[in-house]
Amino acid sequence: MIYDKTVLLPLNVDQAFELITQPARLRRWQTVAARVDLKVGGEYRWTVTPGHHAAGTFTEIEPGKRVVFTWAWEQPEAPADNVSTVAITLEPADGGTTVRFVHEGLPTPEALAAHSEGWNHYLDRLLAEASTGDAGADEWAAAPADLNELTSADATLAIVQRVLAHVTAADAQTQTPCADFNVSQLLDHLAGSIGGIARALGAEVADDAGKSPEVRIADLAQPTLEAFYRRGLEGTIDMGFAELPATMVASILNLEFLVHAWDFAKALGLEVSVADELTDYVEVLAQNTISEQVRSSGSFAPAQEVAETASSLERLVAFTGRTVHA
Repeated sequence: MIYDKTVLLPLNVDQAFELITQPARLRRWQTVAARVDLKVGGEYRWTVTPGHHAAGTFTEIEPGKRVVFTWAWEQPEAPADNVSTVAITLEPADGGTTVRFVHEGLPTPEALAAHSEGWNHYLDRLLAEASTGDAGADEWAAAPADLNELTSADATLAIVQRVLAHVTAADAQTQTPCADFNVSQLLDHLAGSIGGIARALGAEVADDAGKSPEVRIADLAQPTLEAFYRRGLEGTIDMGFAELPATMVASILNLEFLVHAWDFAKALGLEVSVADELTDYVEVLAQNTISEQVRSSGSFAPAQEVAETASSLERLVAFTGRTVHA
């Protein structure tokens, strides 16, 4: 069964091709995270929404004209025959570039209906991104239906990446709510935290402070979470300084992503919107992770009081020791 739809983007073919193939551009409209080896025989892996990962191999590439790749869902519950093919063809047109998406080999009417809903959603976002430069936060990534330490890490990563997309070189020396860190220092801290977890998981990562803040953190977080999903949440992880339960290490990623998203947003005067279901869940992770012993080590300040009217996110950041002003 086949899904077939064409959209007209107000971009030239090279710009349109980048939007559908480059990780930094894919994150703007279709994915939370993306790994792409753009060559025939190269592999890709996309976190489309938290906990939902598509992967496959490129079988045909004509830069600026066409890209074809296999498509399969990575989840354990996905059927064995879930491999299909996506072909995307670009042609110059009046007003921009037509982009035709053909997804064939879908095995059942139910699979066609599900993938049609997904493609329609994301092609609407692609058109918004191409037209306005900002497709906005993806509501499908806001609150995973099946929350666990890894799906919530995907969701909180989406939030911090969206905040970091606003950070520029001019913000480097701006003070954050963390007394010891300006924006540049907090970026280094976040990159170091992710990199340490990545190495403990056996993932190969390389930090590059010369990248834009969003790309820097995204390029560290994607292989870290991919390695974590493949490892799973069982047992313990040797972090070098201690053996920690895998669930605790994943919880630390959640806190790094979401709490620092709040820190960066406050430093830049931005509002950060988070679904209460997600923040409530991460607050439970924080309560299970931040012990008095951890606070006494200096990693977290004492929990702060908040008003009864405080939001779920404000309660979380107050628990981590940040002062929330009314």
